[in-house]
Amino acid sequence: MRVLKRKYGNRSEWKRVIKRKYSQSYLDTKEFKGYITLLNIIKVTEPLSVSYGESKVFIVDDGYMWLQQFPLEKNHSVTTMFDANGDIVQWYIDICVRNGIENDIPWMDDLFLDLVLLPSGEIIEKDAEELEDALSKRIIDKNLYDLAWNEVKTIKSLISSANFDLIKLSNSHKEMLFKILK
Repeated sequence: MRVLKRKYGNRSEWKRVIKRKYSQSYLDTKEFKGYITLLNIIKVTEPLSVSYGESKVFIVDDGYMWLQQFPLEKNHSVTTMFDANGDIVQWYIDICVRNGIENDIPWMDDLFLDLVLLPSGEIIEKDAEELEDALSKRIIDKNLYDLAWNEVKTIKSLISSANFDLIKLSNSHKEMLFKILK
C-alpha cells in the first residue's frame, strides 16, 4: 500500500497565502482531546472560492482564518473557515486514517472522502470518486475504504442530531488561538 497524503496544520506549503500568522495548542478537556491550529490569512495572491450547485462560497481571502481541529484517536479532522468578519463560511471535514504530530506540527493522513457543512445546515459529500479510485488502484485496502464510509455515516448522523461537538467548539477554539497568534 502506498503512503496517503499527509496534511499539516500550519499549511506551510500554501503559496497562495503570502502573509500569515499561525498558532496552535494541545487540549485535553472533557469536550476535546487533540491539537488545534489557527491560520490567520493576512494577505493572499488571489481569493479562492468554491461552487456548490448554484452558490459560490469564498473560502480564502485577505483577513480570513482557518481553524483546524485534529482530535486524537478519531478518523476525521475539521477545518472551520471564517471570513474577514469572523463569520463561519463552511466546515470542511476531512476523513482520515489518523491524526498525529511531527516536528511539533499537527497532521492528518487524508483518506480522500470529505464532507462540507454549510452554515445553512446543508451537507455535501465530496471526493467519493477519489476514494473509489484509491481502492481500485490499491492505494487503500477494503478496511480503509469501509472505515471512510463508516466515518462519513457516523458524522452525518451526529450532525443531523446536533451532536457533532467539534463544530460547536469552532468559535471558542478560534478565540483561544487568536489570543496567542505569532
